[in-house]
Amino acid sequence: MSSRARTALPPSFFSFSFGVQKILIVRVSSLGDVVHNMPAVADIRRRYPGAEIDWLVEESFADLVRLVAGVRQAIPFSLRRWRKQPLAAATWREIRALRRSLAAERYDVVIDCQGLIKTAWVASWARRPVVGLGNRTDGAGYEWPARFFYDRLVPIAPRTHVVERTRQLVAAALGLPAPTPADDLDFGLDTSRAASALAALGLNLPVPYAVFVHATSRADKQWPDANWLELGRSLVSRGMSLVLPWGNDAERATSERLAQEFNAAAIVPPRLSLPEVVGLLDAAAVTVGVDTGLVHIAAALERPTVELYNFATAWRTGGYWSPKVVNLGDGGAPPSLQQVKSALAGFGLL
Repeated sequence: MSSRARTALPPSFFSFSFGVQKILIVRVSSLGDVVHNMPAVADIRRRYPGAEIDWLVEESFADLVRLVAGVRQAIPFSLRRWRKQPLAAATWREIRALRRSLAAERYDVVIDCQGLIKTAWVASWARRPVVGLGNRTDGAGYEWPARFFYDRLVPIAPRTHVVERTRQLVAAALGLPAPTPADDLDFGLDTSRAASALAALGLNLPVPYAVFVHATSRADKQWPDANWLELGRSLVSRGMSLVLPWGNDAERATSERLAQEFNAAAIVPPRLSLPEVVGLLDAAAVTVGVDTGLVHIAAALERPTVELYNFATAWRTGGYWSPKVVNLGDGGAPPSLQQVKSALAGFGLL
Protein backbone atom coordinates (compact mmCIF):
# COMPACT_ATOMS: atom_id res chain seq x y z
CA MET A 1 0.00 0.00 0.00
CA SER A 2 1.24 3.51 -0.80
CA SER A 3 2.22 6.10 1.75
CA ARG A 4 -0.93 8.05 0.81
CA ALA A 5 -3.19 5.12 1.66
CA ARG A 6 -1.29 4.35 4.87
CA THR A 7 -1.89 7.88 6.09
CA ALA A 8 -5.61 7.82 5.33
CA LEU A 9 -7.45 10.57 7.13
CA PRO A 10 -10.37 9.88 9.48
CA PRO A 11 -13.95 10.67 8.43
CA SER A 12 -14.11 13.52 10.94
CA PHE A 13 -11.44 15.37 8.97
CA PHE A 14 -13.92 15.89 6.17
CA SER A 15 -16.75 17.20 8.38
CA PHE A 16 -16.70 20.95 7.78
CA SER A 17 -18.13 23.36 10.32
CA PHE A 18 -16.65 26.77 9.67
CA GLY A 19 -16.34 29.15 6.75
CA VAL A 20 -16.80 28.42 3.07
CA GLN A 21 -15.77 24.94 1.97
CA LYS A 22 -13.92 24.35 -1.29
CA ILE A 23 -14.61 21.03 -2.94
CA LEU A 24 -13.35 19.59 -6.22
CA ILE A 25 -15.40 16.87 -7.89
CA VAL A 26 -13.64 14.77 -10.51
CA ARG A 27 -15.89 13.04 -13.03
CA VAL A 28 -14.57 13.55 -16.52
CA SER A 29 -16.70 11.22 -18.69
CA SER A 30 -18.78 9.73 -20.26
CA LEU A 31 -21.79 11.94 -21.00
CA GLY A 32 -24.31 9.69 -19.24
CA ASP A 33 -22.04 9.28 -16.24
CA VAL A 34 -21.54 13.05 -16.02
CA VAL A 35 -25.33 13.45 -15.93
CA HIS A 36 -25.66 10.80 -13.24
CA ASN A 37 -23.06 12.61 -11.15
CA MET A 38 -25.07 15.85 -10.98
CA PRO A 39 -27.33 15.13 -7.96
CA ALA A 40 -24.29 15.03 -5.68
CA VAL A 41 -23.92 18.79 -6.15
CA ALA A 42 -27.41 19.46 -4.81
CA ASP A 43 -26.72 17.08 -1.93
CA ILE A 44 -23.68 19.15 -0.94
CA ARG A 45 -25.49 22.47 -1.25
CA ARG A 46 -28.39 21.20 0.84
CA ARG A 47 -26.05 20.67 3.80
CA TYR A 48 -23.41 23.29 3.00
CA PRO A 49 -25.12 26.11 1.04
CA GLY A 50 -21.96 28.23 1.10
CA ALA A 51 -19.71 25.53 -0.36
CA GLU A 52 -17.61 26.40 -3.40
CA ILE A 53 -17.87 23.41 -5.72
CA ASP A 54 -15.68 22.98 -8.77
CA TRP A 55 -15.97 20.10 -11.22
CA LEU A 56 -13.17 18.71 -13.36
CA VAL A 57 -14.72 17.32 -16.55
CA GLU A 58 -13.75 16.43 -20.11
CA GLU A 59 -13.77 19.66 -22.09
CA SER A 60 -16.51 18.50 -24.48
CA PHE A 61 -18.92 18.22 -21.52
CA ALA A 62 -17.91 21.40 -19.68
CA ASP A 63 -20.76 23.51 -21.07
CA LEU A 64 -23.26 21.00 -19.72
CA VAL A 65 -21.72 21.06 -16.25
CA ARG A 66 -21.89 24.86 -16.34
CA LEU A 67 -25.68 24.51 -16.36
CA VAL A 68 -25.67 22.72 -13.00
CA ALA A 69 -26.77 24.97 -10.14
CA GLY A 70 -24.09 25.24 -7.48
CA VAL A 71 -21.07 24.54 -9.67
CA ARG A 72 -18.72 27.49 -9.31
CA GLN A 73 -16.59 26.51 -12.28
CA ALA A 74 -16.38 23.61 -14.70
CA ILE A 75 -12.69 22.94 -15.19
CA PRO A 76 -11.95 21.46 -18.63
CA PHE A 77 -9.87 18.29 -18.72
CA SER A 78 -8.53 17.76 -22.23
CA LEU A 79 -7.13 14.23 -22.13
CA ARG A 80 -8.87 13.13 -25.34
CA ARG A 81 -7.25 15.99 -27.23
CA TRP A 82 -3.89 15.60 -25.48
CA ARG A 83 -3.72 11.94 -26.48
CA LYS A 84 -3.80 12.95 -30.13
CA GLN A 85 -0.63 15.07 -29.70
CA PRO A 86 1.14 13.65 -26.65
CA LEU A 87 4.54 15.12 -27.54
CA ALA A 88 3.38 18.58 -28.60
CA ALA A 89 4.71 21.52 -26.61
CA ALA A 90 1.20 22.97 -26.38
CA THR A 91 -0.06 19.76 -24.75
CA TRP A 92 2.52 19.91 -21.99
CA ARG A 93 1.96 23.63 -21.45
CA GLU A 94 -1.74 22.94 -20.88
CA ILE A 95 -0.99 20.07 -18.50
CA ARG A 96 1.40 22.19 -16.45
CA ALA A 97 -1.09 25.05 -16.35
CA LEU A 98 -3.85 22.74 -15.12
CA ARG A 99 -1.62 21.27 -12.42
CA ARG A 100 -0.69 24.74 -11.20
CA SER A 101 -4.26 26.00 -11.18
CA LEU A 102 -5.57 22.97 -9.27
CA ALA A 103 -2.86 23.24 -6.63
CA ALA A 104 -3.44 26.99 -6.27
CA GLU A 105 -7.11 26.52 -5.33
CA ARG A 106 -6.27 24.85 -1.99
CA TYR A 107 -9.38 22.67 -1.93
CA ASP A 108 -10.53 21.26 1.39
CA VAL A 109 -11.17 17.92 -0.27
CA VAL A 110 -11.02 16.36 -3.74
CA ILE A 111 -13.52 13.61 -4.57
CA ASP A 112 -12.74 11.27 -7.47
CA CYS A 113 -16.15 9.93 -8.48
CA GLN A 114 -14.86 7.88 -11.42
CA GLY A 115 -12.33 5.49 -9.93
CA LEU A 116 -9.95 5.26 -12.88
CA ILE A 117 -6.19 5.66 -12.84
CA LYS A 118 -6.40 8.78 -15.03
CA THR A 119 -8.97 10.46 -12.78
CA ALA A 120 -7.23 9.53 -9.54
CA TRP A 121 -3.95 10.81 -10.98
CA VAL A 122 -5.37 14.17 -12.03
CA ALA A 123 -7.20 14.44 -8.68
CA SER A 124 -3.81 14.18 -6.97
CA TRP A 125 -2.60 17.25 -8.90
CA ALA A 126 -4.60 19.41 -6.50
CA ARG A 127 -2.20 18.34 -3.72
CA ARG A 128 -5.05 18.08 -1.26
CA PRO A 129 -6.78 15.13 0.47
CA VAL A 130 -8.34 12.85 -2.14
CA VAL A 131 -11.31 10.56 -1.43
CA GLY A 132 -12.19 7.81 -3.88
CA LEU A 133 -14.06 4.59 -4.40
CA GLY A 134 -12.80 1.62 -2.44
CA ASN A 135 -14.12 -1.04 -4.80
CA ARG A 136 -15.76 -1.77 -8.12
CA THR A 137 -19.54 -1.86 -8.29
CA ASP A 138 -21.39 -4.18 -10.67
CA GLY A 139 -21.15 -3.05 -14.27
CA ALA A 140 -19.20 0.13 -13.51
CA GLY A 141 -15.72 1.06 -14.63
CA TYR A 142 -13.08 0.85 -11.90
CA GLU A 143 -9.30 0.41 -11.90
CA TRP A 144 -7.99 -0.81 -8.57
CA PRO A 145 -4.55 0.90 -8.79
CA ALA A 146 -6.42 4.22 -8.51
CA ARG A 147 -6.58 3.62 -4.76
CA PHE A 148 -2.87 4.38 -4.43
CA PHE A 149 -3.68 8.05 -5.15
CA TYR A 150 -6.37 8.22 -2.45
CA ASP A 151 -6.11 9.37 1.14
CA ARG A 152 -9.39 7.70 1.99
CA LEU A 153 -11.28 4.83 0.40
CA VAL A 154 -15.07 4.57 0.53
CA PRO A 155 -16.56 1.09 0.00
CA ILE A 156 -19.86 0.90 -1.89
CA ALA A 157 -22.23 -2.07 -2.06
CA PRO A 158 -21.62 -3.87 -5.39
CA ARG A 159 -25.20 -3.64 -6.67
CA THR A 160 -25.70 0.12 -6.48
CA HIS A 161 -27.23 2.46 -9.06
CA VAL A 162 -24.63 4.82 -10.53
CA VAL A 163 -26.46 7.89 -9.19
CA GLU A 164 -26.55 6.48 -5.67
CA ARG A 165 -22.93 5.34 -5.88
CA THR A 166 -21.78 8.91 -6.36
CA ARG A 167 -24.18 10.29 -3.75
CA GLN A 168 -22.93 7.78 -1.19
CA LEU A 169 -19.28 8.49 -2.03
CA VAL A 170 -19.72 12.24 -1.70
CA ALA A 171 -21.69 11.92 1.54
CA ALA A 172 -18.97 9.75 3.05
CA ALA A 173 -16.26 12.14 1.88
CA LEU A 174 -17.97 15.03 3.69
CA GLY A 175 -18.94 13.10 6.79
CA LEU A 176 -22.67 13.20 5.96
CA PRO A 177 -25.29 10.49 6.46
CA ALA A 178 -25.62 8.19 3.46
CA PRO A 179 -28.52 9.29 1.23
CA THR A 180 -31.18 6.87 0.09
CA PRO A 181 -33.05 6.75 -3.24
CA ALA A 182 -36.08 8.16 -1.40
CA ASP A 183 -34.21 11.34 -0.45
CA ASP A 184 -34.64 14.49 -2.55
CA LEU A 185 -32.80 14.08 -5.83
CA ASP A 186 -32.06 17.14 -7.94
CA PHE A 187 -29.93 17.25 -11.10
CA GLY A 188 -29.89 21.04 -10.92
CA LEU A 189 -29.93 21.75 -14.67
CA ASP A 190 -30.72 25.37 -15.52
CA THR A 191 -33.43 24.93 -18.15
CA SER A 192 -33.96 28.66 -18.67
CA ARG A 193 -30.37 29.12 -19.86
CA ALA A 194 -30.73 26.01 -22.01
CA ALA A 195 -33.93 27.35 -23.56
CA SER A 196 -32.16 30.62 -24.38
CA ALA A 197 -29.33 28.73 -26.04
CA LEU A 198 -31.78 26.79 -28.18
CA ALA A 199 -33.82 29.89 -29.06
CA ALA A 200 -30.67 31.64 -30.27
CA LEU A 201 -30.41 29.06 -33.07
CA GLY A 202 -33.69 30.25 -34.56
CA LEU A 203 -34.94 26.72 -35.28
CA ASN A 204 -38.55 26.35 -36.30
CA LEU A 205 -39.66 23.47 -34.07
CA PRO A 206 -43.33 22.62 -34.56
CA VAL A 207 -44.98 21.87 -31.24
CA PRO A 208 -45.65 19.25 -30.04
CA TYR A 209 -42.62 17.22 -31.07
CA ALA A 210 -41.01 13.95 -30.06
CA VAL A 211 -37.25 13.48 -29.97
CA PHE A 212 -35.90 10.21 -31.35
CA VAL A 213 -32.42 9.37 -30.01
CA HIS A 214 -31.36 6.47 -32.24
CA ALA A 215 -27.62 7.03 -32.07
CA THR A 216 -25.23 5.15 -29.81
CA SER A 217 -21.55 4.33 -29.94
CA ARG A 218 -22.37 0.61 -29.75
CA ALA A 219 -24.28 -1.18 -32.50
CA ASP A 220 -25.64 -3.75 -30.03
CA LYS A 221 -27.52 -0.97 -28.19
CA GLN A 222 -29.43 0.16 -31.29
CA TRP A 223 -33.13 -0.26 -31.98
CA PRO A 224 -34.23 -1.48 -35.46
CA ASP A 225 -34.95 1.17 -38.07
CA ALA A 226 -38.29 -0.50 -38.81
CA ASN A 227 -39.39 0.18 -35.25
CA TRP A 228 -38.38 3.83 -35.40
CA LEU A 229 -40.31 4.25 -38.64
CA GLU A 230 -43.47 2.59 -37.39
CA LEU A 231 -43.35 4.53 -34.09
CA GLY A 232 -42.84 7.73 -36.06
CA ARG A 233 -45.85 7.02 -38.25
CA SER A 234 -48.00 6.47 -35.17
CA LEU A 235 -46.93 9.76 -33.62
CA VAL A 236 -47.19 11.78 -36.83
CA SER A 237 -50.71 10.46 -37.35
CA ARG A 238 -51.55 12.00 -33.97
CA GLY A 239 -50.24 15.42 -35.03
CA MET A 240 -46.75 15.05 -33.57
CA SER A 241 -43.57 16.25 -35.26
CA LEU A 242 -40.28 14.38 -34.95
CA VAL A 243 -36.81 15.74 -34.18
CA LEU A 244 -33.77 13.54 -34.79
CA PRO A 245 -30.56 14.97 -33.30
CA TRP A 246 -27.11 13.63 -34.16
CA GLY A 247 -23.51 13.91 -33.04
CA ASN A 248 -21.36 12.77 -35.97
CA ASP A 249 -21.61 12.24 -39.72
CA ALA A 250 -22.78 8.64 -39.47
CA GLU A 251 -25.52 9.59 -37.01
CA ARG A 252 -26.59 12.50 -39.20
CA ALA A 253 -26.90 10.15 -42.17
CA THR A 254 -29.16 7.86 -40.14
CA SER A 255 -31.26 10.80 -38.95
CA GLU A 256 -31.67 12.06 -42.49
CA ARG A 257 -32.57 8.58 -43.78
CA LEU A 258 -35.27 8.14 -41.14
CA ALA A 259 -36.55 11.70 -41.55
CA GLN A 260 -37.09 11.24 -45.31
CA GLU A 261 -40.00 8.93 -44.53
CA PHE A 262 -41.91 11.77 -42.85
CA ASN A 263 -41.25 14.74 -45.14
CA ALA A 264 -42.01 18.02 -43.35
CA ALA A 265 -43.13 16.23 -40.18
CA ALA A 266 -39.52 15.37 -39.28
CA ILE A 267 -36.64 17.74 -38.59
CA VAL A 268 -32.92 16.99 -38.57
CA PRO A 269 -31.41 19.94 -36.71
CA PRO A 270 -27.86 21.15 -37.10
CA ARG A 271 -25.34 19.70 -34.69
CA LEU A 272 -26.37 21.00 -31.28
CA SER A 273 -24.27 22.03 -28.32
CA LEU A 274 -25.11 20.32 -25.05
CA PRO A 275 -26.94 23.38 -23.64
CA GLU A 276 -28.99 23.44 -26.86
CA VAL A 277 -29.69 19.73 -26.44
CA VAL A 278 -30.98 20.37 -22.93
CA GLY A 279 -33.31 23.03 -24.30
CA LEU A 280 -34.52 20.69 -27.04
CA LEU A 281 -35.24 17.80 -24.67
CA ASP A 282 -36.86 19.98 -22.03
CA ALA A 283 -39.41 21.31 -24.53
CA ALA A 284 -40.18 17.92 -26.09
CA ALA A 285 -43.48 16.13 -25.57
CA VAL A 286 -41.47 12.92 -25.19
CA THR A 287 -37.99 11.57 -25.79
CA VAL A 288 -37.56 7.98 -26.94
CA GLY A 289 -34.06 6.66 -27.19
CA VAL A 290 -31.44 4.04 -26.63
CA ASP A 291 -29.13 3.85 -23.62
CA THR A 292 -27.04 6.94 -24.28
CA GLY A 293 -26.20 10.32 -22.80
CA LEU A 294 -28.94 12.38 -24.44
CA VAL A 295 -31.63 10.06 -23.12
CA HIS A 296 -30.16 10.29 -19.62
CA ILE A 297 -30.37 14.09 -19.90
CA ALA A 298 -34.08 13.82 -20.77
CA ALA A 299 -34.60 11.56 -17.75
CA ALA A 300 -32.68 13.99 -15.53
CA LEU A 301 -35.06 16.74 -16.67
CA GLU A 302 -37.96 14.53 -15.56
CA ARG A 303 -39.60 14.94 -18.93
CA PRO A 304 -41.57 12.04 -20.46
CA THR A 305 -38.80 9.65 -21.45
CA VAL A 306 -38.71 6.08 -22.73
CA GLU A 307 -35.29 4.47 -22.30
CA LEU A 308 -34.59 1.45 -24.52
CA TYR A 309 -32.28 -1.22 -23.13
CA ASN A 310 -30.94 -4.30 -24.90
CA PHE A 311 -29.06 -5.45 -21.81
CA ALA A 312 -29.86 -6.08 -18.14
CA THR A 313 -28.47 -2.69 -17.16
CA ALA A 314 -31.56 -0.56 -16.54
CA TRP A 315 -31.25 -1.22 -12.79
CA ARG A 316 -27.82 0.46 -12.88
CA THR A 317 -28.36 3.47 -15.16
CA GLY A 318 -32.10 3.81 -15.75
CA GLY A 319 -34.16 6.65 -14.32
CA TYR A 320 -35.97 5.66 -11.12
CA TRP A 321 -36.76 9.12 -9.75
CA SER A 322 -39.86 9.99 -11.76
CA PRO A 323 -42.95 8.18 -13.08
CA LYS A 324 -42.32 10.09 -16.31
CA VAL A 325 -39.26 7.93 -16.97
CA VAL A 326 -39.97 4.44 -18.31
CA ASN A 327 -37.23 1.85 -18.75
CA LEU A 328 -37.92 -0.94 -21.25
CA GLY A 329 -35.94 -4.01 -22.28
CA ASP A 330 -33.58 -6.46 -20.66
CA GLY A 331 -30.77 -8.83 -21.51
CA GLY A 332 -32.04 -11.20 -24.20
CA ALA A 333 -35.35 -9.33 -24.34
CA PRO A 334 -34.93 -6.02 -26.18
CA PRO A 335 -37.89 -3.62 -26.05
CA SER A 336 -40.64 -4.33 -28.53
CA LEU A 337 -42.46 -1.74 -30.58
CA GLN A 338 -45.69 -2.57 -28.73
CA GLN A 339 -44.05 -1.96 -25.36
CA VAL A 340 -42.89 1.48 -26.48
CA LYS A 341 -46.33 2.32 -27.86
CA SER A 342 -47.90 1.26 -24.55
CA ALA A 343 -45.49 3.52 -22.66
CA LEU A 344 -46.43 6.47 -24.90
CA ALA A 345 -50.08 5.65 -24.39
CA GLY A 346 -49.43 5.92 -20.68
CA PHE A 347 -48.24 9.47 -21.31
CA GLY A 348 -51.42 10.17 -23.27
CA LEU A 349 -49.54 10.50 -26.56
CA LEU A 350 -50.93 7.46 -28.40
